[in-house]
This record gives sequence, C-alpha cells and structure tokens, in this order.
Amino acid sequence: MTEYEWNKAGAWLAYATSSTDAAKDGAFARRTTDGAVRALQTGRGHYKNLAFDDAGQQLAFESDQADYAQAVSPYRLYYWRVGAEAPATELVSASTAGVAKGLVVSEYAEPRFSKDGALLYLGTGPPPSAPRDPNAPEPVGVDLWNYHDPLLQPMQKVRAQQERERTYRAVVHLADKRFVQLATPDLPAVTPGEDPSRALGESDVSYRQELSWDQTYNDVYLLDLKTGQPKKVLEHWGGSATLSPGGKYLLYFDEKNSQWFTYRSADGARANLTEKLNARFQQEDNRPEDPGPYGAAGWTADDRTVLLYDKYDIWEIKPDGTGARMITGGEGKTQQLVFRYRSLDPEERTIPSNKPILLATTDDRTRATGFYRVNLAGSAAPEKIVMLDKAFANALKAKDADTVVFTLSRFEEFPDLWVSDTSFRDMKKVSNANPQQADFVWGRSELIDYVNADGRKLRAILTKPENFDPSKKYPLMVYIYEELTQGLHGYTAPNVGTSINVPRYVSNGYVLLRPDIVYETGYPGQSAEKCVIPAINTVVAMGFIDPKRIGIQGHSWGGYQITYLITRTNMFAAVEAGAAVSDMVSAYGGIRWGTGMSRAFQYEKSQSRIGAPPWDAPLQFIENSPIFWIKKIQTPYLTIANDEDDAVPWYQGIEFFTAMRRLGKEAYMFSFNGEKHGLRERDHQKYWTVHLDEFFDHFLLGKPRSAWMDKGVPYLERGTRDVTPLFKKKGAAVTTSSSGGKS
Repeated sequence: MTEYEWNKAGAWLAYATSSTDAAKDGAFARRTTDGAVRALQTGRGHYKNLAFDDAGQQLAFESDQADYAQAVSPYRLYYWRVGAEAPATELVSASTAGVAKGLVVSEYAEPRFSKDGALLYLGTGPPPSAPRDPNAPEPVGVDLWNYHDPLLQPMQKVRAQQERERTYRAVVHLADKRFVQLATPDLPAVTPGEDPSRALGESDVSYRQELSWDQTYNDVYLLDLKTGQPKKVLEHWGGSATLSPGGKYLLYFDEKNSQWFTYRSADGARANLTEKLNARFQQEDNRPEDPGPYGAAGWTADDRTVLLYDKYDIWEIKPDGTGARMITGGEGKTQQLVFRYRSLDPEERTIPSNKPILLATTDDRTRATGFYRVNLAGSAAPEKIVMLDKAFANALKAKDADTVVFTLSRFEEFPDLWVSDTSFRDMKKVSNANPQQADFVWGRSELIDYVNADGRKLRAILTKPENFDPSKKYPLMVYIYEELTQGLHGYTAPNVGTSINVPRYVSNGYVLLRPDIVYETGYPGQSAEKCVIPAINTVVAMGFIDPKRIGIQGHSWGGYQITYLITRTNMFAAVEAGAAVSDMVSAYGGIRWGTGMSRAFQYEKSQSRIGAPPWDAPLQFIENSPIFWIKKIQTPYLTIANDEDDAVPWYQGIEFFTAMRRLGKEAYMFSFNGEKHGLRERDHQKYWTVHLDEFFDHFLLGKPRSAWMDKGVPYLERGTRDVTPLFKKKGAAVTTSSSGGKS
C-alpha cells in the first residue's frame, strides 16, 4: 500500500497499491461494514492523491497507468461515485476540452472537492520530462546573470524544484464534467474560497525584479469559476487581499493611506470602511516599509459584517461602509487591553452573532493574559472571564462538551495542560510534565520601565535568580534583538543552542536583561545604542549589579547591534555577537543563500533600516558599519559564523575577525562546517554552548580562562575536544552552582 484515505464517516477506505506484480497495482476502495472491495482502476502504473468530498460520496485520484508503457507517462484524473459497482471513470487528461496545449494533469497538486461537492479542483502543468539522451553532451556548469532576469540566478536555483513541480489550478464542474483552466503562467496563483462562483487570483509576474530591493507586489484578480475569466481588481499591490466566505466582497488594506477597503464582486463598487472612524488600524512599526494592519478577525454569516482590529479594540463594520460600531466599547484602549477574537472550533467558518464570542486578551501594561467575552447581538461592554499574570495558549474546546483544554506558563512555570469549562472558573491542572524543575535554582521575570536617550518610555524584561539577594552584586547578562517584552511569560527549558539559555544563566548567578529596542530609519546602530545603554544603566542604578561584570549576547540582527555597540562603549566585560553583519556596504550587495534573494531589500525596506541604497545614503551605510570604527574596540569579542549560513554572508564574520586580529584585539570566531544561520546538529549545539558559557563565565564570573582562549585550536586538531561528559548526569540530583544552593 502506497497511500490511503478515509472518508469522513469512516465507512470507506480508499487505498493505492504498488507491487512487483503488475496485476496488483491499482486504486481500490473498501467498505468497512462488510469488507467489500471495489477495484477502481488496475494495471502497471502509479496511483496517488486520493481525495474524498466532505460528504464522503465522491472520490478522485490520479494515475499514469494509461500511458505507463510510454517514455513519457503523464497523469490523468479519475472520478468514482462512492459505492458504485463500476470502476472509476477518466475525468481529465491532456485531450480533455479546455486543457491548454502543452499541459497535462499534474501529480504535484492534490485534487480537492468544493465544500458543496459540486466542483473538483486540480492542478495542471507541463508533462514529465523525457529521459535524457545518454549520448547528449553534458551541460556546461555555468550560470549567466542577466540584468533582464526577473529573478536572480541564486533565487532561480533555490526555486528550481518548485518550478519543476509548478502547477496551475483548474476546476471541473461535476454536473456537466466541464473543465475550466483558472491559473496560467501569467496568472500563476489562484485560490478558491468557499464561494462556488469565484476565486482570487494573484500575479507577481510583472514585478519580480522589485523583490530584490523592495517587497512582493501582485496584480489581484477575481476569477469567474464558470468561465475562468479574470477581472483585475488591484494593481501593483503590496498588501494582502482576501475573499469573504460568501464571495460577495474582496477585503483589502491600503498601507499607503492606512485604510481598510472592500470591493463588491457583483458590481465592482469600492467602499472605504474606516476613514470616518476615530481609530488607527495600521500597526506602529519602525521599519522603512509601510506597516500592515492589526488584522481582521473574520466575517459574520452571509458576509453581513466584518470584524477588524485596531491596536486594542474590535470593530464590526458593514462591508458597504454604511455602518460601524466598536463591539468592545473602547474598553481596550481605556484599560490598554488588547482584544482579539479566539475561536475554539477549528471547523468554524464565520463568527457567530447569536451567542457570546470569546476574546483572547493581553494586558499591554503587565503582559497578563486571559479571556473576555462579548455578545455581538448586544451592546454591553466585554465581560472579564479570567486574567492571570501568566500566558494562556493552545486553547481548544471539545466538540460535544463544554470542556476547554489549554496551557498556562510563566518564566518559572512549565506550560502544563489545564482543563476547564468555558467560564474558566474551575481550572484544573491535569499534567505535571516537568517535576524535575523543583530540584533546580530557577528564577523570576518581571517588567521594568526605562527611558531611552530620546526620552521615549520603553520596557525590558529583568530576570533574577530564585535565591536573589538585593544586597549582593551580580553580573548582568544582556540579550538583545528588537522588542522582546511580549515574551515575559514564555517558558524556556534548559537546553543547548545558538544563543544563551536564560534559565542556565540565571541559575548560575547572573541577572538577565532583555530590553525593547525602537528604531529611527537611517540610524539602526545609533537607535540600539540609545536604547540598550539606558536600559542597562537603569538596572545598574538599582544597586545590585556589578558594573564591571556586564556582558551582552545576540544573534543575527542582535549580533549586528552588539558589534556596533562595542565601537561606541567600553561598558561590557565581554560580548558574543553571532552571525553579525559588520560592513553594511558589502552586505547590501550580498545574497541570502537560503532564498537566493538579494540582501538589498533588508536595507532599503526592512530590518536593517537604512531606507535607501548605498549610492543615495553613503554616510548612513558607513556610520552604521562597525568595520569602519573597529579601532575603538577594547572589548573581548566572540562570534559564530557558519560556513553555510543561508541568511547572513559568513564572510561578514571573517572580515570583522581578521580586522580585529590585524589590530591585535581579543577576538574568537567559531565556524561550524555545514551549518546554516543557526546551529541544527545536536553535537554542534553542545560544543558551541560549552564554549559560549566558558567565555562569559570567565569574564563575568571570574572562572579560569579555558585553554582554547589562550592557545587556539590548530586545524589538524579541530573539533576533537569531547564535551559530552559535561552533559552526563552527576551522582546527586542537585548540584551546587556558583551562586550557591540548588543549580
């Protein structure tokens, strides 16, 4: 058996077989009540992509059996009415009316039925390639980069398999067996909704070059499923667009003017839904690109209304723009509570308006989470059900009972399973998956406020050891990326990896700081400096930090910021800056090898936040590139730059390390062979974690220097150190850490 599929009721099992005996190849269906088997199609070939409709009364599958004896054997689509005595019938092949010349049924797209069972969607594509002539000359191993290319050669290489398996969506109207091609090479992406009359189409074909320095743009279409005829609705569109469940409206957010719009399918009428509302629906973002919306909760039945989010509250709006109301009554903004609709039914397609709905809620001031409820049919303010200084997650309701299962966590509390009814009044913990944590010194996290150098009020997570004594002086470890305080109640298990493990450091006597960072376009390095240093100074002023024992660690974007910071301050006793860009000028023209994309977009529109190319903003590129200011560095520097990094060019690490070495400055670089942006192999994670911890423990805890720091490791001896004994259980369940007590 190579594949099988049950219908929803479990009454029929469809399966495909493959055997050395050609007579046993085929697609079959077995009735579970009596074991009766129907042979749907048999004979030497491949059978795959079995699919039942929702009612379990229709079955589709694909096979190349009809042409299997030929050099090229394209697939065909077959159809069977469940329970019929007759075998399956051929529904679509290359000769079917409506199938374009040069296209066949594609094995790479699974057929699926529409919800009502009236339509069957499939994919078409080029026929399989003929076997290569063994006498043909081998292709020359060369890539030609042409400035006309829509996509750069590396991106074409990354997408090569995707292109080989490219499919174009089509549909069969089952009532009259009529085939309609929907997607084409010029309109490659077509997404049907639940509406049986139309689908959404998107084409980036005209804008693929812009992807290198800007973002993805599409022309957006509505397609008539009866004819396949597309109608262009949006041009050069950078945002998202979605069909309402009933297909009556296209919903989209215009990032340029910060408004939500609808397009009515019946007559093309457009409506601005939000221009008259006293609320901001666009996110606050500090990247050069136009930020997107806070989002949409969904639609009510029959496309009557759509629910949209502002920063805190939820609005119910008529899709023609004639009416709107805030269903949360402004309680979100008043109390700084972020309300978001939470469905507990995975099969729900629209938001119910005849009963209370559940709102997942986050207190923006404290990061407490919980649930409120509100009734769309009424006008009362949201009712609080439960709010805790913990993180609720993974809530799911039983299908036929008033029982909800979910997880609760804090920094020091493992996310065990809990159950309750939907009132959340009687919550019961039903798992204890991490009892061994009680044997270890852990810690507690809290939010602190600080003011950055521009006078902006920001926050940070401060994590202290479980046995914290405010009269002592502790080393401070800082971890940075961008905004991190949303992770206040996130639980992290002790583990190895690419970055520091927070519980390990806190358990070993460190205080740990994770500040939020905000940015000004054109000045990413300076922005980090304006936030990180004031955050550290705020904690030092509390009196329990030794200012001579401060370290900082970050990876990727965090690594870049740290590399910049040590050209501006000597406050750190040691730093680790992983996979860090050091020269924005050369990095701008590099490739993200994981996607094959040019890195230019990062600097012009995204995370690196310059907002322009180097020829338009040369000073910003130089000012924000640590390599140009390396002579100022007086801080011991550790980095990791893996030789197959698929996000940040590893030669950025090489450039910076060799410059540090040229200047005689203390620097160490680890490069794991075959690893990408983050370590994946467990042995590599262990090896790196041991050395990372030894580095910081020496400079911040005063432990002896490790031999690798003074002598290095010769190439012929690389990787021979065995760190596995350090990960074996010691005799006692509890060991003594440098901070005293449990560890």
